[in-house]
Amino acid sequence: MSALAGYTTLRMGGPAGRIVTATSADEIVRAVRDAGARGDAVLVLAGGSNVVIGDDGFPGTVVLVRSRGLRVVAEDADTVTVRVEAGEPWDDLVAATVANGWSGLECLSGIPGSTGATPIQNVGAYGQEVAETITGVEAYDRVEDTTSRIAAADCGFAYRGSIFKYRDRWVVLSVDFRLSRSPLSGPVRYAELARALGVEVGDRVPLADARAAVRALRAGKGMVLDPTDPDTRSVGSFFTNPVLDRAAFDLLRERAADLGEPPSWPGAGDVVKVSAAWLIDKAGYGKGYPGPGGAAISRKHTLALTNRSGRASTADLVALAREIRDGVKTRFGVTLHPEPVLINTTI
Repeated sequence: MSALAGYTTLRMGGPAGRIVTATSADEIVRAVRDAGARGDAVLVLAGGSNVVIGDDGFPGTVVLVRSRGLRVVAEDADTVTVRVEAGEPWDDLVAATVANGWSGLECLSGIPGSTGATPIQNVGAYGQEVAETITGVEAYDRVEDTTSRIAAADCGFAYRGSIFKYRDRWVVLSVDFRLSRSPLSGPVRYAELARALGVEVGDRVPLADARAAVRALRAGKGMVLDPTDPDTRSVGSFFTNPVLDRAAFDLLRERAADLGEPPSWPGAGDVVKVSAAWLIDKAGYGKGYPGPGGAAISRKHTLALTNRSGRASTADLVALAREIRDGVKTRFGVTLHPEPVLINTTI
């Protein structure tokens, strides 16, 4: 059996019952179908940047998605639609779009992982989400044993979620993105990014400038993979920002009255999104906070839980996550939820 730690950015995870490498959409479908015929449970794994695998590993078949490639499938004077294979490294795609003068993904630079994972998570950062540019997702339906293209409107995109997340019915094979033909970024929406660029929120900047600034900001937080930096042995943000109704937000403000106003942003409808990093820090879990076995909060970003020692177990990391979750709940009455997918482990 092969340990799965080598296939994840956390460098954690026990053995796999069987590993199959798939280098095309057809091979992905065939591998998943064959594993099902064998009666195996199936784990589809690409970049391994948003998954926490238990120390007991995965007893079934792990399908490694290694498909590559992108091509233009539609275009007009103002836009271009590019179809990208699921295994294409995400940051390679973003670099290509910037180089080609296609605007829409530049603020998602530096995110580790594969393109096929982005609709599952509705990946977002620095004011952009992939749901804004995705027009369709080609997926294999394991229930119906069919392959089809699912329109963006039917993908159930939500904050860090979609119909694909926490369900193993669909296997993403390729993703279509409609991007603008423009040398400039979309309007800069994120105040931190605007400050880094020396512009106002709402301004546009050259695509390459936006990409460089985002990568620099992410690197400063240990959010760009670097084999020499133990703070990058993580899954990025471990917890999502809580989305609270007005009553819950008012309760939080009461509990945090001695700490000042909790950072927050209005959401759709009468809800408020609150900074998970702020809650964690103010509950007493600051940067570098140690957990068992060499697991620790990143020294660069409060939201990242890391395999600092390189020898921590998944159980160590989960124990730290549980401690933080419970501490925030006790202090502020807010429950944090993990952002990565948990395989054969739980918080």
